[in-house]
Amino acid sequence: MKKPRPEVSIREVASLVGVSTATVSNALRGKGHVSQATTARIVAAVDKLGYVPNVAASQLRQGYSKVFGVAVMNIANPFFSEIVLGVEEVAEVTDYSVVVGNSYNSAKREANYLSLFERHRYDGVLLAPTLDELPNLDGFARRGTPVVLIDHVDPTGGHICVSVDDLLGGRLAAEHLLAGGARHVAFVGDPQRLPQMRGRCQGCADAVTGIGARFTVIETPPLTVRTGREAGHHLSGLPLVDRPDAVLCGNDEGALGLMQALIADNVSIPDEIALVGYDDIDFASTAIVPLTSLRQPSHQMGVRAAELLLGSIAGEAGLESVRFQPELVVRRSTRSYV
Repeated sequence: MKKPRPEVSIREVASLVGVSTATVSNALRGKGHVSQATTARIVAAVDKLGYVPNVAASQLRQGYSKVFGVAVMNIANPFFSEIVLGVEEVAEVTDYSVVVGNSYNSAKREANYLSLFERHRYDGVLLAPTLDELPNLDGFARRGTPVVLIDHVDPTGGHICVSVDDLLGGRLAAEHLLAGGARHVAFVGDPQRLPQMRGRCQGCADAVTGIGARFTVIETPPLTVRTGREAGHHLSGLPLVDRPDAVLCGNDEGALGLMQALIADNVSIPDEIALVGYDDIDFASTAIVPLTSLRQPSHQMGVRAAELLLGSIAGEAGLESVRFQPELVVRRSTRSYV
């Protein structure tokens, strides 16, 4: 096996140029008062020697990493990818880097990423938890590392949170379906495991049962296109007397899978089953039957979460959690479409 090439040190660069290591460091970081001519010679020496700064050593000396750690449930879901894009937007203008971990609904993967963030001493962590119960964050607290929760509310008030009022979202969806004539509404999702889903389910249930209509829950942990498709085939196979005439799906991915199955089984949307999703991802408006959905400001959530994390890193007092309001976006998958 070929031996790795020895690492070039900053001293070698300084020796080649005939300056101090401090001058090399200042020139490469754009700090201090290094002339353009000297900077050009340093850059040429760096290129010639193949010098790469040791970031780990630098952050040990400086006491900070200039890195955020971000852990989300499913980066393949456009809702979470938009959150990450919002975080990166803030990071870019504040000279931070972002390391993203995709737990894919696994508490074990989530724990591994959090351990990675802790070992590398990242300056702050943004977390969209995979479960109702928060993971162990004591290590970050001991070191004074700020943690901001995304799409989650901490009932203890121990963490800054950026979330959406899902109880309101469920109620808005149900009221819209009931106004379109629905009398049996089903919620498809994972309310037992995820608090977001539980809020959406509860808001829907309150509105439906409040007028004496029928309400059903169809559990699909986790809610994906595949499990949504399975739920759709289940619904289409029910006797008409038991089949819901309206569905609120806990996210748009599941709703699009459910729509595929219903159409494949010759169930008309919205004439036989009206359908509402949640998140209003880009694909919602381009579905074969454009999907009515509850819009969450995912990009804005990422921006605000990163801003709050930066404020916490800077030691700003009085930082408060933020709760956004969902917006019902009506399209042709519901009967009251105009």
